[in-house]
Amino acid sequence: MTDPVAAIGQQLRWDRLLSVVEEQAMTLIRTGFSTSTREAGDVSAGVFDTAGDMLANAVTGTPGHVNSMARAVKHFLDRFPAAEMRPGDVLLTNDPWLGTGHLHDFTFVTPTFRKGRVVAFFASTSHVVDVGGRGLGAEGRQVYEEGLQVPIMHFARGGEVDATLLSFVRANVREPVQVLGDLYSLAACNDTGCRRLQEIMDQTGIDDLDALSEHILSRSREAALARIREVPEGSYSNTMRIDGFETPIDLSATLTVAGERIHVDYTGTSGLSRYGINVPMAYTEAYTAFGVKTILMPDVPNNEGSLSTITVSAPEHTILNPIRPAPVALRHVTGQMLPDVVFGCLEQALGRGRVPAEGAASLWTLQVSGGPGRTEGDQAALSRARAFTLVSFHAGGTGARPGKDGLSATAFPSGVRNVPVEVNEAISPIIVWRKEYRTDSGGAGRWRGGLGQVMEVGSLDPAPFSVSAMYDRLDHPPRGRDGGREGACGRLSLGDGTALRGKGEQTVPEGGRLVIEMTGGAGIGDPFARAPWAVARDVRQGLVSAEAARREYGVVLAPDGTVDEEETSRARETDRRE
Repeated sequence: MTDPVAAIGQQLRWDRLLSVVEEQAMTLIRTGFSTSTREAGDVSAGVFDTAGDMLANAVTGTPGHVNSMARAVKHFLDRFPAAEMRPGDVLLTNDPWLGTGHLHDFTFVTPTFRKGRVVAFFASTSHVVDVGGRGLGAEGRQVYEEGLQVPIMHFARGGEVDATLLSFVRANVREPVQVLGDLYSLAACNDTGCRRLQEIMDQTGIDDLDALSEHILSRSREAALARIREVPEGSYSNTMRIDGFETPIDLSATLTVAGERIHVDYTGTSGLSRYGINVPMAYTEAYTAFGVKTILMPDVPNNEGSLSTITVSAPEHTILNPIRPAPVALRHVTGQMLPDVVFGCLEQALGRGRVPAEGAASLWTLQVSGGPGRTEGDQAALSRARAFTLVSFHAGGTGARPGKDGLSATAFPSGVRNVPVEVNEAISPIIVWRKEYRTDSGGAGRWRGGLGQVMEVGSLDPAPFSVSAMYDRLDHPPRGRDGGREGACGRLSLGDGTALRGKGEQTVPEGGRLVIEMTGGAGIGDPFARAPWAVARDVRQGLVSAEAARREYGVVLAPDGTVDEEETSRARETDRRE
């Protein structure tokens, strides 16, 4: 029989462990150099037992980083067993297949020692602004073109940083101060975790985490299994089409509930792309598991115990399981669509009204650069222009939620924060002339989809600049549920109306502007079931135009902005008959 007093003690240690990883993540954000780390929180932080199983991760962070990092630590231990490690050792890699999916993410692992032996590991990941090569973009045909590859190796031995490694990094990246600063930040945040864990062990009188690890993982697994048992056993399939690069992509999933696990198989998904939108399995697993947990077990702790109940497979040489040296720089553009694919399966398993409609899903990242060699034009003139590389995260709308409207301009499923306009303008010649909600972009429904946003971007320098486009759903909109309408497709163009491609590096001419119209989320339910007062409110707030109110919802507004009850009743009746 379990000792209740001992169980309470373990729970208190678990809570303390959660506070440690949050402080670990905050250290990374406070000390980070790049905007993606210090402003957007595109990071992860976690603590692992000696077997490499994740015990806890910070809420601050993205599912793509957190859940792929959960697998990465075991790759580190395969290369450097704990018995070979020494105090002061710090390991790192940006290997897409052993880390978090592309070269721009560095993962650090640091052992925690107590009484001469390893008792835990702290790991962290962040996205750096540049790793050389072509830069963050889709055009690479092999991973070798996408930047500097760092295998699993030592960042520091016995507390001494590897100066040769730093020299190689410094010589290969366009923003060495930002990149090297972020590497030191990753090491610093792990060190914070190690020190705080030592304090907890001193205070609670334990010399290892073995019993605590068993408590955390077993309790989490039991909670996850209880949720899985509520789902009818069987197989449920869904296919979603997105833009891709050279041709459209079909993401096909079959979710099987059997016994004590959920398995998601992607057989039937499109084959490998020639361009960098392929998704290593680590990232495929990460966002698939996140999609399952979001619906079935949102309040179950995210660790190896709960993650072990979800397994994923995809045929090799497909877009969701590329084999080295396939290009993978923009793996997020495809990979962040996977929760929506999983939601379509779970809707069949759970019934209507349990999952959100489809949304913009993948980020609308503003990746722009300028200076010699970075864009088309007179290179002699460009040599006098300011050299810069800017990465700034932005988002379209989410799909409507069961019983609620979708969220506007919100990064789901990635969870990263928007980088403030003022920050971008302070560190580059870029100026944002306009940033606002995109009226009518949210799909109509009883519950409306979230709105995308519009950004108009230029440069203060008298020179062209390049944009590395990495956008999807310009041709294939998010789909609604239960009669809800599609969200609006995105669009990329110049200020004069010239359409640009959704993916690939392109030039904004001197004095020109880049216009980014982000995808809106889809709706849920019959739009005529939406309360007229809610439609009128949307019109007053600029979310829906008066024309769309009449066309999509059958709601007619009086000159003062209130609902014209008689005309609305007549319009809805006419539309129903038609």
